[in-house]
Amino acid sequence: MDDVTPSSTRSSKPQIAVFSGATATIANSAPLVTSNKAREQYGLPLRAHPDGSPMRWDVVRPQRLARPVTVYIEQFSAHPLERDAAELYAPPDGYLNAQGSFHPTRQSPNDVPVYEVTLRPEDGLFWLPYMARQADGRAWEDDSTDAFAPPERCRQPFYPDASRIFEEIDRFGIGAAGVGNLLASRADFAFYRAVPPGGYTKGLPAAQRTDVGSGDIVPETLGVDFFPYRPLWLFHQPPRAAIARVTNVVQRALASGRYGGAIWLEGSPNVEETLYWLNLLIDTTVPIVGNASQQPHGAAGNDGDQNLIDAVEYIVSRVWADEVGRDRVGAVAIQNKQIFAAREVQKADARPGGYIATGGHGGIVGRISEEFPATPTVLTFVPARRHTSSSAVNLRQLPGVVTGVRRAGERMVPVPVQIKDAQGDLLTGAIPTVTIVKEAYQYAGDAATDTPTGEVDVLARIEHNLHQAPLAGFVGEGLAPYGVMSGEMDTALRRAVFSGMPVVKVGRGNADGFTPRIPPFLSGTNLTATKARLVLMACLMKCGSLPVAADPDNPTQAEFEMTMARLDAYQAVFDSH
Repeated sequence: MDDVTPSSTRSSKPQIAVFSGATATIANSAPLVTSNKAREQYGLPLRAHPDGSPMRWDVVRPQRLARPVTVYIEQFSAHPLERDAAELYAPPDGYLNAQGSFHPTRQSPNDVPVYEVTLRPEDGLFWLPYMARQADGRAWEDDSTDAFAPPERCRQPFYPDASRIFEEIDRFGIGAAGVGNLLASRADFAFYRAVPPGGYTKGLPAAQRTDVGSGDIVPETLGVDFFPYRPLWLFHQPPRAAIARVTNVVQRALASGRYGGAIWLEGSPNVEETLYWLNLLIDTTVPIVGNASQQPHGAAGNDGDQNLIDAVEYIVSRVWADEVGRDRVGAVAIQNKQIFAAREVQKADARPGGYIATGGHGGIVGRISEEFPATPTVLTFVPARRHTSSSAVNLRQLPGVVTGVRRAGERMVPVPVQIKDAQGDLLTGAIPTVTIVKEAYQYAGDAATDTPTGEVDVLARIEHNLHQAPLAGFVGEGLAPYGVMSGEMDTALRRAVFSGMPVVKVGRGNADGFTPRIPPFLSGTNLTATKARLVLMACLMKCGSLPVAADPDNPTQAEFEMTMARLDAYQAVFDSH
């Protein structure tokens, strides 16, 4: 999945790696609906407004010409007030009479002044009516042939990588200064398919295949190789093991030394998590920017295109660089002109501008420039947390093997867990299982007992982990900001700790306070539960499981002290990342 599509040209401009992640709204288009031009041509019912009145205009979609065509553009039709300044304009190329014939000079007062231009396929995409129909002659009304159609009768709205999005932004995007090529003028790009939202179900095209010459064409499978959310009944999220694939693809690309930065694209609810994971795991000195969108590419109100333009601006501005050119900020999300630190960013609402900074202590580290009036891209502060090349849990810092724990009959025994292969790639089987448990006020059963018997889900998860997940842990989300939970829950989570599974406590919601460390639990400081889960996963791959007590419900003092000493290494990461 780390196949790469390079830019069509190379230059002295910076090169940026663009990675496609799962369910990325920024990387999908609105449904390709058959135009009324096509319906009229093929005798199909025309689309109308809900009240039955005819549509005023046909929708046009970016498409390619098959051959050159000469068109005549009416003078002064680009803006209502062009004609008001007619004296400032050069004369037109000629005139069209009532029969549509072109003449270089006006033949009648009713002739229309026009510009004559030849459009060629190599000029790029053009806005044109969508003429396609279904195989049975019906018009396309949505992504699928029919409601709830199986995958083989659905089209894919998601792009297989971001190259087409960048092409359309460069072709049709207009900056505040009235010019285009807003991306290609700043940088060159290479497009990677890490866990893409769109896939080649008939096999990769020859231009992207690495097996050309072998005769093998390997189809890509929905839910295995690519992960869309449209049509909604085909929604697929990547499995936990896919984060290893993401880590390896991004690390290999950035370790090549070819790129001055990276852009990560993913679904708007999920980008904050993967971005923070990259902040922890990727060993790089170049910036990583995460982008998302609340509207499909090309839709009215789409914010994704501008977010991409702003990501490129951030990378080429070099405001992130320290005195020797290394990234001093860490991974950031750039949404609606704001620059968020990966640790603090969170989606709060499904609307442009719906991202917030959590934790109450910074999080928005700067803003992106504006052309008019001219303002520079600036940082207002630099996070003190360790990240990327300085992270204590980045891929370079992880050992090849750590110790996990499994149940063997009535006993819990240590087992080796391989984290990386001989090439230093993260193994899919190394990704720990970390479960989030949440509790509310007056949630517990009998307040007079602290026995864990009522927490059947936690106890079952402990046993499942002992059989299936040698690296495992829990995040306990309790009262804000202290992480306080009931005696029943704490007793169940203590059993987890002394069964080899570390537990980190956080306050519920977006707590501004710092959760205290109350043994035998870790403090998630002011992290949200989802971000604390990622740090704990990374810590498990760095430090391995905790030592196991002979009786997890009644550890000895020596076992307690040994566990706490091991947890110090975990806590150091939470305190500094």
